[in-house]
Amino acid sequence: MSNLFDLTGKVAIVTGASRGIGQAIAERYAEAGAKVVISSRKQEGLEAVAQAITKKGGTALAVPAHNGQKDALQTLVQATINAFGRVDILVNNAATNPHFGTLLEAEDSLWQKTIEVNIMGNMWLTQAVVKHMKAQGGGKIINVASINGIRPGRMQGIYSMTKAAIISLTQTLAIELAGDNIQVNAIAPGLVQTKFASAIWANDDLLTEILRRTPAGRIGQPDDIAGIAIYLASGASSFATGQTFVVDGGVTLGSI
Repeated sequence: MSNLFDLTGKVAIVTGASRGIGQAIAERYAEAGAKVVISSRKQEGLEAVAQAITKKGGTALAVPAHNGQKDALQTLVQATINAFGRVDILVNNAATNPHFGTLLEAEDSLWQKTIEVNIMGNMWLTQAVVKHMKAQGGGKIINVASINGIRPGRMQGIYSMTKAAIISLTQTLAIELAGDNIQVNAIAPGLVQTKFASAIWANDDLLTEILRRTPAGRIGQPDDIAGIAIYLASGASSFATGQTFVVDGGVTLGSI
């Protein structure tokens, strides 16, 4: 049974991997045997994660790349091929959420930045890896969406819209790539205790309300997402594609 989740010999790119969910996924992939290429905007944070993985016996390469810059993402993929000769797994995790407020209050620049990073960046990176996956005979693409893509988060309208787009993108790519043995799935986390989401969980009033509506009675931790990410990267999920896997402690089940 353990062989179903073995990633030995696989090469994975994980974006937004200098902390939070991306870091947890990269670390668990390395423990499962994958060589991981970790990316985010800043080299310093990446190097710390790469060194920690290496100290535990894993293989990690840190390649800084802005998820909203097409050229940087193409360079990321080429660096992966140069270092390891292939790419088997792509985790599109990097995202931004610069506007906390109503849609009608949002400036055009905030719309543009969020769409560019959260949607176009994922598409650009996917385009760059797919040709290698096709040549290899298959691969895994995992998009990190959000439960806000299923039902919009209050005062997070733009972010929610981009995550809804990621769910739709996942479904479309799954259809287009199924014949190439490339599975495309999404993970929709609920609130996870990361720096990215700190504006929510660090607010006592917001946190109290979220906990009241969460059957599990707690918010998530990055490792809560890493487990499903291993499943979706491994042979265990070879017949799953185009799906969105919700990991939220039950909050989307409705009021309790």
